[in-house]
Amino acid sequence: MTIRFGVIGTNWITDRFIQAGLENEEFILTAVYSRTEEKGRDFAAKYAGASIYTNLEEMVASGEVDAVYIASPNSMHAEHALVCMNHGKHVICEKPAASNSAELRAMIEAARDNDVLFMEAMKSTFMPNFGVIQDNLYKLGQVRRYFAGYCQYSSRYDAYRQGTVLNAFNPAFSNGSLMDLGIYCLYPMVALFGKPESVRAVGLMLASGVDGEGSIVMRYPDMDAVVMHSKIADSYLPAEIQGENGTMVIDKINQPYQVKIHYRDGTVEELTLPQVFEPMYYEVEEFIRLIRSGQRESSVNSHANSLAVAEVMEEARAQIGLRYASDL
Repeated sequence: MTIRFGVIGTNWITDRFIQAGLENEEFILTAVYSRTEEKGRDFAAKYAGASIYTNLEEMVASGEVDAVYIASPNSMHAEHALVCMNHGKHVICEKPAASNSAELRAMIEAARDNDVLFMEAMKSTFMPNFGVIQDNLYKLGQVRRYFAGYCQYSSRYDAYRQGTVLNAFNPAFSNGSLMDLGIYCLYPMVALFGKPESVRAVGLMLASGVDGEGSIVMRYPDMDAVVMHSKIADSYLPAEIQGENGTMVIDKINQPYQVKIHYRDGTVEELTLPQVFEPMYYEVEEFIRLIRSGQRESSVNSHANSLAVAEVMEEARAQIGLRYASDL
């Protein structure tokens, strides 16, 4: 059973998704949507056989696609997803799936009304070593703290400092450090421990109206969680899950390749599994598996997990004064 994919967005992340998908024999790219025909044609030229569309309604009504990968700007995810799902297409939507929880609820409702699969494309939670993290948490005893950071100086920040505000720092596109990078720390946290009881956030707001960096402290009944994110500075710290018996160290929470446990007696247990494919392959594999089995929701990147993460980010944004047009 081959799944015919259309894609929305002609950027580097779409290229990576397609390349990962092509590693799966059940994936085929049949359509590319772009707002301009020239961009669409240049992008599709790399992938033989894909049709180009500049009208999204025409693409999803064409009979050429079974599923759509959405990688348009964050602010357009909900609009594009609703068009696709209302035409009976399965949707995998790049993170963050929506600008806010209200949009995400509408997307989940549309998926259920149209009996289609809807999944947020958070790659890390499907990678082999995230399964290792889940399977070995019990060895830590009572978990007391989750710590994760994703701080990466944006290649677009130099332009911003020179006075050019590109999409990455433009609130019109629901962008900023929390939405673009902080979510990589929050989604694994929610997948492992559920939604926190309380959220306390601080952040640095840039003149353009988005956050450049920030930190969040969250409370659970018997533990806390600390998340750091930034698009204006780098960090080289690993992630940690600290327990009373030992601490699990994860090289990168956004794409875990190495996992080990440091026990209190000084011993170290190496848990890393070898990874055969590129990180995005595993989310494609899961999405196709769900379609083939007739399921309409992932148990990993579930609707509930996505909604919990969206609500945490919404609360954090409210506390630091970060607003988007779609919040009104």
